[in-house]
Amino acid sequence: MTLSVHIQHLCSARRELLRDLRFDVAPGQILTLMGASGSGKSSVLAAIAGTLATIAEGGQALRFDGTVSLDGTDLTALPTAQRGIGLLFQDPLLFAHMTVAENLLFAVPPGPKAERLAKVQQALQDADLADYGERDPDTLSGGQRARVALMRALLAQPCALLLDEPFSKLDATLRDQFRRFVFDHIRRQGIPAVLVTHDAADIADPALVIELNHA
Repeated sequence: MTLSVHIQHLCSARRELLRDLRFDVAPGQILTLMGASGSGKSSVLAAIAGTLATIAEGGQALRFDGTVSLDGTDLTALPTAQRGIGLLFQDPLLFAHMTVAENLLFAVPPGPKAERLAKVQQALQDADLADYGERDPDTLSGGQRARVALMRALLAQPCALLLDEPFSKLDATLRDQFRRFVFDHIRRQGIPAVLVTHDAADIADPALVIELNHA
């Protein structure tokens, strides 16, 4: 599916963050949004995900005028849970009261239990964590938790994936390894993705970069 976004205006009651931003992201492509703090990068992701109402500036909620669609199907009026869009953040946000396997199982769509468990085991193998299913997330390294978070996002079978600086809290070596891991899985599964970052080293495709500036 192709993710298409048109932002006519993205603003608060006090100021306009962005105007007339358009982009299309084809299956397996990774579009990078860059810009200074406050330029609206994370707000664009929130507009796509349908979570913009949770963001405020100076006590005022942000407003989005535009459209978000997948293969021509308009998602703009749909709640977040119905958009089929996955999210990956700086922090893995794993459930501390669940094992690693339970965290992954939580994301698997309903179906026969054996099939759901098989998908979890395959995800653990893909993440090179086959023996970690019964572990407490707090016992994992930062890189391992990041891999679990990505596999959980992918197990939900999203139609598109949004990544909000997911590599920023990893050290240089882990960052490079996890970056390749994420990009390989996105391309393999053919998911359109939008990545927000401050680091030019995170760019997946130099031809798919948008630099955001204040309106």
